[in-house]
Order: sequence, then C-alpha cells, then structure tokens
Amino acid sequence: MAIFPLSWTIVHPIDDSSPMAGLSPEELQASEAEFLVLLTGFDETFAQTVHARSSYRADELVYGARFVSMFEHDERDGLLSVDLARIHEVLSTPLSGDAES
Repeated sequence: MAIFPLSWTIVHPIDDSSPMAGLSPEELQASEAEFLVLLTGFDETFAQTVHARSSYRADELVYGARFVSMFEHDERDGLLSVDLARIHEVLSTPLSGDAES
C-alpha cells in the first residue's frame, strides 16, 4: 500500500505457526513477555523514510477484545471522518478457541 489514507490496525493471528500458540495470559505475564513493534513507512510530503517503534508488556495486552471503529460516515454530505476520541475503546469479542465462536 503506497499510502495510509485512514487508520490501520496491525494484527498477528495466533495460529499453530505463531510463537504465542498455546500460551495463556498468565504464562505470558509469568515469563515477563514483551512485544516489540517496528514499522517503516515513506512520508511523501518530506520524501523521507519514517520509523515507528513501540513496546508492549504482557500486562498491557487486552484479551478477547477488538477496537471500536473510529470511522463516522455523514449521510448528508457523504464525508468520512475519524473520531480520535475512540482510539482506545474496545469491544468484547470471543477468542477463536472459545466455545462461543
């Protein structure tokens, strides 16, 4: 993707090939797991490569949740906007190994 016109969510599916497969939240916390996220992109305005780095500890993860959509579509004028007040809001959702799914 050449540009990021809206907000994006990066996802690491936890399947049999994932290094996190079979680990419980308690096991991740007991092992003091930490996740490093490194992103590289290109800013066309300044014609420069940009980098972003974040680190997340196991106790900062939210299990069985997904982000609330930040997008709002105005039916009157057809404009799409992003409500940044929702950036940290999550909804409960079943995990793919749960009986409810």
